Amino acid sequence: MPHWHPHRTHMMLPDEVSVNPLFSRDGEEAIPRFRLRDEGMLPETAYQIVHDEIAMDGNARLNLATFVSTWMEPQADRLYAEAFDKNMIDKDEYPQTAAIEDRCVHILADLWHSPHPHNTLGVSTTGSSEACMLGGLALKRRWQKARKAAGKSADHPNIVFSSAVQVVWEKFANYWDVEPRYVSITPDKPYLTPEGVLAAVDENTIGVVPILGVTYTGLNEPVAAIAAALDDLQTRTGLDIPIHVDAASGGFVAPFLQPDLLWDFKIPRVQSINASGHKYGLVYPGLGWVVWREAQDLPDDLIFRVSYLGGDMPTFALNFSRPGAQVLLQYYNFLRLGRDGYYKVQKSSQEVAHFLSRAVKDMGLFDLFTDGSDIPVFAWRLKAGHTANWDLYDLSRKLREYGWQVPAYPLPADMTDVTIMRVVVRNGFSMDLAHLFLEDLKQSVAYLESLDGPMPHTKESHASFHH
Repeated sequence: MPHWHPHRTHMMLPDEVSVNPLFSRDGEEAIPRFRLRDEGMLPETAYQIVHDEIAMDGNARLNLATFVSTWMEPQADRLYAEAFDKNMIDKDEYPQTAAIEDRCVHILADLWHSPHPHNTLGVSTTGSSEACMLGGLALKRRWQKARKAAGKSADHPNIVFSSAVQVVWEKFANYWDVEPRYVSITPDKPYLTPEGVLAAVDENTIGVVPILGVTYTGLNEPVAAIAAALDDLQTRTGLDIPIHVDAASGGFVAPFLQPDLLWDFKIPRVQSINASGHKYGLVYPGLGWVVWREAQDLPDDLIFRVSYLGGDMPTFALNFSRPGAQVLLQYYNFLRLGRDGYYKVQKSSQEVAHFLSRAVKDMGLFDLFTDGSDIPVFAWRLKAGHTANWDLYDLSRKLREYGWQVPAYPLPADMTDVTIMRVVVRNGFSMDLAHLFLEDLKQSVAYLESLDGPMPHTKESHASFHH
């Protein structure tokens, strides 16, 4: 998940945490910060210390950097409180939670047009990062089996994606010894192109990973065009290279806002899809999903069958014990919203994105990269040739004074000289809040434009921002 934060080191903090006299007992005025104290304390005291510390976190409603859901209905909160003790891995103790997970997998398989939605396989995860890892592992294992069956070496696998890929795919390649092949984005095509894919793939390519909802810009990469290029490649050379669609953000948007977009299992070459339930799936963190087109697309030898807590249990995951409550919240949303409800929520977010992106463009200082038409995310840069005593990092810091968290960051390789700002519109960021944000944005820009000289910068003045 993208996240901006000021860095606090141990050296900047005292070794003790002060205790409010109203909550202390036996005269305790301070407790150690970095080691476990010998005695315990009253629950009210422990609560107040943690409660006061997290007050320093940003206001989630004003966080326009994160894709992660920060609000659900009171009924969902109540369901969460009733289910926080459920262990998703313990399917013997919580069989109905396991059944609901399975139900959600088939709902998603149907939503994404699997040819056999009731019989295919999928799994919930702690987030899309784990889901991507599982999808990538399945690609690698299928490629290895095919190579060995053909009597060929399986020593040098590679995987292809754009330079704007989310960092999880860099991790996947690193952790599982797969060569990452990046197709650099360009100013006129800031996304993965069919031409770039064909130049990068070969017989050692385990798969191509287009993104539905690029983290940097919010763009959808052209899955259908990439698949068509790979179809033609197979006709000419015999190379059969599958596609995994990283739909972390777009997987819960495109089915409702772009129902005619060809990106999912309607394309035979798409073998697996991941999405984040805790992004536009509208569930609290952390929940992800990965679904395979058909059951045989998930190699059986990746599934472990273990006798645990009273039952024989198949499992395919990087984690073992993990909360089951988020899975129940996903099913709650499926029941609560249906197709029409998801459409209305996502359409409302898109309308806010369109309103704000038009307003940003009309300010005259910025060029839009995206306007929120793919997913409810838009990004902009300073107009080329605009000379000012400030940059987008200064604007990001100025907005922070109003409480808004809006990231500024450079684009990836071959376009690192371009800095952009990005706003993620999520459920709960209403049109009223959008008007307030726009007012603060205009005031921030007016202040920066009035400067007689450049803003002072330190070596660490640019906020860190991780995709």
